[in-house]
Amino acid sequence: MAKVDLHTHSVASQDGGLKAADYERLLTSGGLDCVAVTDHNRIDFAVELQRRFGERVIVGEEISTQQGELIGLYLQRVIPAGLSALDAALAVHAQGGLVYVPHPFETVRHGLALPDLQALAGHVDIIETCNGRTMQDKGAAAVEWAKQRAVPGAASSDAHGPCGWGNTYSELSELPSRATLLTLLQTAHYSTGSTGFTGRLYPKLNRLRKLAHV
Repeated sequence: MAKVDLHTHSVASQDGGLKAADYERLLTSGGLDCVAVTDHNRIDFAVELQRRFGERVIVGEEISTQQGELIGLYLQRVIPAGLSALDAALAVHAQGGLVYVPHPFETVRHGLALPDLQALAGHVDIIETCNGRTMQDKGAAAVEWAKQRAVPGAASSDAHGPCGWGNTYSELSELPSRATLLTLLQTAHYSTGSTGFTGRLYPKLNRLRKLAHV
């Protein structure tokens, strides 16, 4: 079995705090077997980690779109912020990536609202049905949306720091690739633990730390 987390933020995100050593520690300790690095509007840190750890690191990006946040997985090039959600999804697919919807319906974290997600429905590959840093419990609504459209769900941490990381992930029957991830998610088991109170606070704490060093 492979423990896979498809939504994390490194120090390259303005609110992220996971360092290369943190990724190495969790990947080598068995805490996770595969992880997507999905920094806000950039992929450089993820590309560098993939050079070090190969297929165990997925290059991703959390894209700030006009309607809310959208993640591209298995990316080759950065996708600019400010596009419509549809144009961002099309850009992800144009480079062979997968479209992943993070924290859907959550208003406090720029999740896609139902009308916007409906408009994007034919372009969604994966929807996040459990987020380890959830502020609003929209998991049941995400599960129902996924079932109605036969879109695979995923449990991911949305970790912005090491505390509580490794509690929320999808457990797949084998290490995924771009070609196999969607199929493997169809029969996944989920660990739905939380990153905890500190995990929820990391984005604000990380922003403050970085401002203090400017």
